[in-house]
Amino acid sequence: MLLAEIEIRHSRAVAPTRRIALGQLYLPTEPAPGFGPLLLAAVVGAGANLLDDELRDGLDRLIGDLEAGRHVAQPRLRHRFQTDVVGLDRSRHRLTGHGEALELDLDGHGAVLPQVLGVVYAAARLTYTARSAAFRLLRRATRWEGEADERLLQYLTGDEAAFRRWPAPGDEGWALRVLGFPTGTEPARSDILTRFRDLVRVAHPDHGAEAEGAGQRIHQLTEAKRILVTE
Repeated sequence: MLLAEIEIRHSRAVAPTRRIALGQLYLPTEPAPGFGPLLLAAVVGAGANLLDDELRDGLDRLIGDLEAGRHVAQPRLRHRFQTDVVGLDRSRHRLTGHGEALELDLDGHGAVLPQVLGVVYAAARLTYTARSAAFRLLRRATRWEGEADERLLQYLTGDEAAFRRWPAPGDEGWALRVLGFPTGTEPARSDILTRFRDLVRVAHPDHGAEAEGAGQRIHQLTEAKRILVTE
């Protein structure tokens, strides 16, 4: 059974320009967050970890701008988002259901970045009431470092077994508190890494911190960062 589908239109590999647009969309959002946002997040999770750090940071900023409704000047991240689809190639991504099992059917023939950008722009087209949950899923997806398989869907739908990869000292709530984020939030990967670097600098004796306890503090920060970015 088809649960959600998105068609991304993008420049062909031999084209001199980099353009993206949206084709047909079937993105149900009820009950929240809905199969549509889950599919969008899965495409991001499948592709974001293949991007270099500069592009991943830029993706985080784009997600924040679109969620806040800010104007996004084009081109952004080396691609121009447009409505015209003439001359563009197409990739289709689907989420299907078989009984109680969910299955991803991701079209891998196109470049990764246009797919990721396309679904982020598609999230901005969802209704106002659906966008908050959708963008929360997208931010979580940017932190995925594994394969595009059933574990990704478990991670996105909150199955703790999919991302609790390390033992004590704590869980995701603990990690958020260690890095100073409110419990229950979904900080962007770039924000996690920036906060981690800042706090390690403050905790390090080379920058004026007390030597006693510095090692344990830095270890806690490192573990918290690992949990939140699922490295």
